[in-house]
Amino acid sequence: MKNTGKLRGKTLFITGASRGIGKAIALKAARDGANIVIAAKTAEPHPKLPGTIYTAAEEIERAGGRALACIVDVRDEKQVQQAVEAAVAKFGGIDIVINNASAISMTPTLDTEMKRYDLMQNINTRGTFLVSKCCLPYLLKSDNPHILNLSPPLNMKPQWFANHAAYTIAKYGMSMCVLGMSEEFRDQGIAVNALWPRTTVHTAAVEMLSGPEGALYSRKPEIMADAAYAIISRDARDYTGHFFIDDDVLLDAGVKDLAKYACYPENIHKLTTDIFLDDTGPFAKL
Repeated sequence: MKNTGKLRGKTLFITGASRGIGKAIALKAARDGANIVIAAKTAEPHPKLPGTIYTAAEEIERAGGRALACIVDVRDEKQVQQAVEAAVAKFGGIDIVINNASAISMTPTLDTEMKRYDLMQNINTRGTFLVSKCCLPYLLKSDNPHILNLSPPLNMKPQWFANHAAYTIAKYGMSMCVLGMSEEFRDQGIAVNALWPRTTVHTAAVEMLSGPEGALYSRKPEIMADAAYAIISRDARDYTGHFFIDDDVLLDAGVKDLAKYACYPENIHKLTTDIFLDDTGPFAKL
């Protein structure tokens, strides 16, 4: 999907933007000339995963954007507030929030340690609420404010709770923030939406957890970046309270070739549907 320049001069506050989908969204916006606040924990190189907030900042600036790297654990209210204040001091405000930071442990109830349960709740649900809350005073001053949570539609079928109830509860908490805040701030013109991938998305973190073979049946992070770009480029007053799926957004935006997003385009008919979705969607027809 081509850049339109609509995000030029806009300030995006993106959690978990040092790598993966968060960084892909940051780079897409940077090509418009956007200001990017990289709010993530990785200040020192990870032994197994590439990238830090500082290397991400360098990439963003090479892509044409302006960057502010902030060490942020979204569980820490003080760190979040300091990053928000630093963003406003440097860029003059905040226009768009991308709640991307997330923790995952797809374990059944008896195998889920409470420290892992608390981690997912505190990063996914509480972190999303906290970051949104701290940014809202500045979003209210923006001419086209958006909050976009990377979370699934609220599919209440028992199958999506049975094998990993703790993770589902934490992830659905992010989606419930969309449900509540979109209505709460509708009259003030703040768009609050969710975005979820149709298929599994292959990132370095996913590869570390499940191995490189997953790429055979997955798409690249760029599909989420292009979909996010399309959503946050829209008029906030016209699009709020939606639970978007990445390829639906792109097809609606006129993108005809979805095969280019597959890690292996020859496997377009073998892509793995992501969790929380019941249908295979448009990629099965391509």
